[in-house]
Amino acid sequence: MSERRIAAVTLGAIVLLGLALRLYHVRAPILDHPAWRQGDQAAISRNFAQLQNNIFYPQVDYDGPPPNYIELELQIMPFCAAQLYRLAGVHVAINRLIVIAFSLGTIVLLYFFGARLASRRVGLIAALLYAIAPGAVYYGRTLTPDSIMVFFSTGTLLFWWRWNALRLRADLVAAIVFGALAWLAKPPALLVLVPLIAMSFAWRGRRAATDWSLYAFLATTLVPFALYFNHVRTIAEWHWFSGITAKHVLPALRAEFSSPAGFLAGLEGSMALLRMLASTVLGPVLFAAALAGALVLPHSPTKRQRNWLFASWAFALLSYAFVVVNVERVDYYLLPWLPLATLVAAVAIDGVWSRLAPQPLAARAWAALGAVLFIATYANMLEIHPYYTWSRRVYASAAELNRVLAPDSLIVMGHYGPDVLYLIGRKGWEEDPLLWTVFDMQSAIRKGARYFIAVEPARLRVNKELYVYLQRFAQVPTSSGWPVYDLSMAMKPAF
Repeated sequence: MSERRIAAVTLGAIVLLGLALRLYHVRAPILDHPAWRQGDQAAISRNFAQLQNNIFYPQVDYDGPPPNYIELELQIMPFCAAQLYRLAGVHVAINRLIVIAFSLGTIVLLYFFGARLASRRVGLIAALLYAIAPGAVYYGRTLTPDSIMVFFSTGTLLFWWRWNALRLRADLVAAIVFGALAWLAKPPALLVLVPLIAMSFAWRGRRAATDWSLYAFLATTLVPFALYFNHVRTIAEWHWFSGITAKHVLPALRAEFSSPAGFLAGLEGSMALLRMLASTVLGPVLFAAALAGALVLPHSPTKRQRNWLFASWAFALLSYAFVVVNVERVDYYLLPWLPLATLVAAVAIDGVWSRLAPQPLAARAWAALGAVLFIATYANMLEIHPYYTWSRRVYASAAELNRVLAPDSLIVMGHYGPDVLYLIGRKGWEEDPLLWTVFDMQSAIRKGARYFIAVEPARLRVNKELYVYLQRFAQVPTSSGWPVYDLSMAMKPAF
């Protein structure tokens, strides 16, 4: 069997392994981590299918009667899922399978990237590391856009490398398509512009400053990005992207650069992210391999260009962690580290392998490698296993309300959580019952609110004014433990 065929068969086996890991709990409700983000994505999918089938008008379920347009990235997965909903019905497993397809696609892209950087064996190692990395496994099946962003970002850098190395127009076109979709899939993908520009100068030197292709790439990818986000900012009631930037990221950045103490505090916070990166994103094995591998990268014909790529990519990721992830401290914001870590670790592992095992491996050596792979995979799954848990009580309560409440009724849900609102299957408002006022309640009733659902009854009772006001309405009999007030049925006064 030829080397190319062996590589193809091995890559197929790696993809199947990645698929098996990502199918774990694929039909679970969207109450698993991160439930809030998944609730938004599930609602947008359903609203594309049932309200307005236009990818440029994403809608969530909250903020009152529809339409409730939201300022988010281009909703690639929700829109694709909505088209399948029309054939198979609304099932969140469809969304998960779409994300899995993109995650498996990244495995294949990393194989070709590693093969282009060094050899097919490097590509296979990189593909394997990504297939079993805990962050790639778990977020490679959640209703979040991050794995889709990683897919397009990886493809952008791969095809840009190929364009610089081979100067084939097909690679330039592919880089432009992947780049435009990467920025639209999620704005943090813009960080790969740093290694992309660095690659141009590494390959072409000063001539890169006058290279038409770089400017053509920037124009044709950034213009759609600017047009789309200007559009959703104009129509949106909920400004998610610009709101996070203005209210959280920029104030934190100003504080970090306003004084030496603020800068040191920012650095300290960024260093604390290493634990998150080493556990639920890369996993201990890949983290250690990438960290050690950065120090022992072997020589190659394209060593200079490769090192420029890796160094500039790492710089962009470190800056992103300091500016953004240090403020929004959720681990899936660190997923852009995965492609770089797998490639660095793969190149280093291959270099060590070549020195220690120049001859074909014996059966015992292959068995030992298989055991190491099994242990690493098992350890990675242990890191993320708590993420798969979800509350059966909450799911049962939401499902009951979905059955008993009047169809298409507007609700006020006394709880922040798009996931629960999605499962109840109604639109309306999601509010903190402690902060929601009688005036707010009356305003919602005038706009058509039919029910108030006290998902957090203890918190509602603390808000005495609102609690007393709601007692004038009849309660819907349920077994959920969530008091449901029918706002259309006032209690008759007792005599």
